[in-house]
Amino acid sequence: MELLINNLDELDATAEAILSFASDSRFFLFYGDMGVGKTTLIKSMCKALGTSDNVASPTFAIVNEYQAPAITIYHFDFYRLKKETEALDMGFEEYIYSGNYCFIEWPERIPELLPDHYISVSIKVVDGGSRYITIEHI
Repeated sequence: MELLINNLDELDATAEAILSFASDSRFFLFYGDMGVGKTTLIKSMCKALGTSDNVASPTFAIVNEYQAPAITIYHFDFYRLKKETEALDMGFEEYIYSGNYCFIEWPERIPELLPDHYISVSIKVVDGGSRYITIEHI
């Protein structure tokens, strides 16, 4: 699936479309350059899932946990990881096999730890600051 976002007013509908496309998949990998809008999109997806928690980048904490009705959402940011073992040390495998939603920014830092099946969300800035998003079942 491919989407073009021209302004932030389209973000909530985009989040809904991505979650609908994902069906029952709960593992999402977000790819894109620094500042492209990964965290902003994740905020909208968390809102669509029903959380009223304050969604913020877990850059320093590495993982944030949000509660929504009957579900838990884990939001990871692995930008500052130097090696994959750091993710293992923080219990990453327990999170990904918990059955809860997992949104991962900078999955490139942990390639050997990723599950076989997930939703890939790639974001690129295009003309005029619009965002081109490619979503795939992997």
